[in-house]
Amino acid sequence: MRHGRREHPDAVRELLSLEDRHGRAWYRRTVSRGLTAAAIAAQPDWLRALRVDDRLPEGARVLFTGCGTSFHAALAAGPAAQALDVVLGQAPAADVLVAVSHEGETALTLEAVRAFAGETWLITGKAESPVAAVCDHVVVATPAVEESYCHTASYTCAVAAGRALRGEDVSSLAGAVESALVTDRLPVSAHERWLVAGAGRDWPTALEAVLKLREGAHVAAEAHQTEQLLHGHLAALDGGVRCFVLRGEARAAERADAAVTALRELGCDVTMLPTSHPVVDIVPFQRLAVDLAGARGVDPDMIRWDEEPWDRARRSVP
Repeated sequence: MRHGRREHPDAVRELLSLEDRHGRAWYRRTVSRGLTAAAIAAQPDWLRALRVDDRLPEGARVLFTGCGTSFHAALAAGPAAQALDVVLGQAPAADVLVAVSHEGETALTLEAVRAFAGETWLITGKAESPVAAVCDHVVVATPAVEESYCHTASYTCAVAAGRALRGEDVSSLAGAVESALVTDRLPVSAHERWLVAGAGRDWPTALEAVLKLREGAHVAAEAHQTEQLLHGHLAALDGGVRCFVLRGEARAAERADAAVTALRELGCDVTMLPTSHPVVDIVPFQRLAVDLAGARGVDPDMIRWDEEPWDRARRSVP
């Protein structure tokens, strides 16, 4: 079931309520349609269906861009700048701009593409859209437009497509994600604050993990670059913060070890996670977001687009 992004999305969820004798709802229970969970489970099949035969121009300076989850996908795919920075002229110089947009309708991404003087590409879920109409090349990375607003499969497919455009062999990613989907799940807890730290290749994963927790489970989650975490940010942390540190490799792993030691000194519950590839490393956090949402009684699919004042806030942004 699809509906326009500016329409009220009542059709995608149900609210069951009990009312007192004055007609006031005193209990509301969210019934999720399971769209996010279904998209997470579909990722191996979607990745196997991905076909990217084109390649970006050899020797060209390439810059990826996007907003929200799409910006995180851009970061995971290659050198990237947020769409607003591209519009402001604050992005690195480039010959080719690769925009990422799930439906090709994001206003700032469209503005960034229009402002760019060089060759333009789009990684998306729809062949026809406002952004697609102004791009020189369009790569459709998913077999369908993802139904949940808490994007998961469209993120991993966009990352894989971007990396394939740069020449990476992504054929093994479907199997790797399939394996990640049958590993032990990250534990759900009652923490109100959550933290994910990472560096280098893991920084996009830290950003996207936090966004999934915020969108899907409505918790206060924050992303920190591993080294930055150790320079002042510890002062605002205590044992009430649930922490995950992405270990990475080489020097990043050494600093991740230091971060874990410091966080444990503060009494934090900390999990160190090994990493291998952004497409694979995000899966545990996708699953955690759904599990945490279930434990908290919230719908991960809608990212509060059907609740006030959050829907009103969304609609206030042009």
